Amino acid sequence: NELLNSDPTPEQLRAWLETGYRLAQAEDDRVAIVRLLADPDSGKRVIREVNELLNSDPTPEQLRAWLETGYRLAQAEDDRVAVARILADPDSSSALRAAAEAVIDGTPEELRYFLKYGQYEVDA
Repeated sequence: NELLNSDPTPEQLRAWLETGYRLAQAEDDRVAIVRLLADPDSGKRVIREVNELLNSDPTPEQLRAWLETGYRLAQAEDDRVAVARILADPDSSSALRAAAEAVIDGTPEELRYFLKYGQYEVDA
């Protein structure tokens, strides 16, 4: 980091915190959001919201807000659809179906955990 290696003045540090940090964070946020487009685990809602967000010329604050709240909600909707597919699959075991029914109205974190791990632990 050039700023830290140059023995900055307090004014330079303050200026970076007020503007530079915001812009650097926005760049990092934009990269994180774009990566979701290539993630095979991203569902339709996440992809749609990413495209809508990026096409709207978002502010740094909008990028950060979507990563902090919008992504979680979009992922939860995609996860709920994935759990519903398990319920609709005639090849799902009764134990897996019962676990899916128990989690389908759960929190975004419960849905995510079930899809990543829980569904594989049910029939074990």
